[in-house]
Parts: sequence; C-alpha cells; structure tokens
Amino acid sequence: MKLVIGSDKSGFTLKERIKQYLLEQGIAFEEVGTADPELGVPFYLVAPQAAKRVQTGAADMGILVCGTGMGMSQVANKYRGIRAACVESVYGAKMCRAVNDSNILCMGGWLIAPELGLEMVRTFLATGHTQDLEAWRQKFLLDAKEAFAQLENTIYGGAQA
Repeated sequence: MKLVIGSDKSGFTLKERIKQYLLEQGIAFEEVGTADPELGVPFYLVAPQAAKRVQTGAADMGILVCGTGMGMSQVANKYRGIRAACVESVYGAKMCRAVNDSNILCMGGWLIAPELGLEMVRTFLATGHTQDLEAWRQKFLLDAKEAFAQLENTIYGGAQA
C-alpha cells in the first residue's frame, strides 16, 4: 500500500506525527503540501495534489490534515473517484471505510489530538469496504458504490476532474 499525505499550516503538527508513525511502521508514502509551517501551502492547493495521486493510482489512499479537515475534504471531493471523508472519531474513521469506501481520510489539526489522530489512521488503514457488516448491508453498499460510479459518469462524462 502506498499513501499520499499532506497538510496546510494548520494541520502541519498532526501530519508530522502521522508521518513519523508511517515511517516507524514502514508504510510507503509521498508527502505533498506544507513542508515548513512558516511557509504553509493553502489547503485548496494541497488537496488537489493528493486527490490526483489517488485518482491516477499513484497512491492507494490519502490522509489530509487542515484546520478542521473540512476544507481538504471539500476540495478533494471535486475529483472523480475520490471519496474523502472528514472524520473526528475512531468510529468515523472505521465507518467511512466500511460503509463509504472512503479513499482519503481528512482530519482537523485544530480538533484532533495526536494520539487520537494516530488511532484514526490505524483504523482507517486497517478497515476494508463492507468489513464486519451484515451480508444484506454488504450487498446494499456494493450496489450503492456502483450507483455512485454511474452518477459520477453522468456528472463528469469522460473527464478526470
């Protein structure tokens, strides 16, 4: 698995802690966005970099951190095939994968303490789509994912963004 991670100035501290964890675990990642908190890159420039990498398959999943996580999520979700979720709990991190098959986890550096953020990342990465759900719900969600893809085709046609 290869990840893309990124942050703006407001999410820098949490992103750095996540980066340290990924290095410790030997999880491959590419970093985009703010490398120096004094020279922050705005969320609306960071999210497209990550979204495009997931969209093209250069990364399997992404983790984005801004002040609230909302800006990153809104921008990333403008890209076809991206299912970014702004999450504030471990349960949310699990369910955004299990139910919505989210491929980008967005968190708020102003809202999420480092240890909670790490637990959310661990849960997000360890959970598969429809994992631990009843058979009827798994079928429903797989059908919903197909319907969502058809909706994207209607909206975007052959375009990538």
